[in-house]
Amino acid sequence: MKRVFEAFCTVMVVSVVGLGAQSSKTDTKSTVTVKDGKSVTVTGCVAPMSGGTGFMLTNVADKSGRLHNYMLVSDDGDLAKHVGHRVRIEGKVTDRGDAKVKIETKTKTKVEDGDDKESTTKSEIEGTGPAYLGVHSLKMIAAVCP
Repeated sequence: MKRVFEAFCTVMVVSVVGLGAQSSKTDTKSTVTVKDGKSVTVTGCVAPMSGGTGFMLTNVADKSGRLHNYMLVSDDGDLAKHVGHRVRIEGKVTDRGDAKVKIETKTKTKVEDGDDKESTTKSEIEGTGPAYLGVHSLKMIAAVCP
């Protein structure tokens, strides 16, 4: 009986140690796009949003004059290198017409010695709300903003 108990304890210790050694890695990627917006060409200054979760275009103007600020939507990671620069952006805006902002988030969890998991969430924002500018092209026109 004693040997059966020792064998049982050994199996339990090995099982617990095996479970504790398992690790996982989670990657999340979000894609935000402006759909059906009106095409525009505007100039302005790239500034970080409070909280560090994106970028704004401030001091915005087009050929008809001064406009309001836009939240920038881009898959391109180059926006960070243009903070403080005056830029010309071509893209689609949500404040002029029937535009929608589409958000898709993909999460992948890789589990060592286990089943990997993948999930996708999609949502759309329509109508009123913040003015978004989906960036199709960006060109720096000055290294500093006024």
